Amino acid sequence: MEITKALAALQPLYGKDNVEIITTDGRRVRGTVRSMKSTQALTTPSVKMLCSDGRLVKIPFPNIAEIKDHNVAAGD
Repeated sequence: MEITKALAALQPLYGKDNVEIITTDGRRVRGTVRSMKSTQALTTPSVKMLCSDGRLVKIPFPNIAEIKDHNVAAGD
């Protein structure tokens, strides 16, 4: 996924739990979006997810294949 598309998809999900990211190698990470770093020099833009077991997982944007929001929308 392009960095700009990943960033645009993740921004409204910042701080929300029950978000799942599927990586290009098939790994699935589900949890709360905690941090998005996209502007630091010489680093790969990435997102940090806080999993339900307390692990903090860092996923580089170029490794993101899909982003799923499993939160129930109001009115559903």
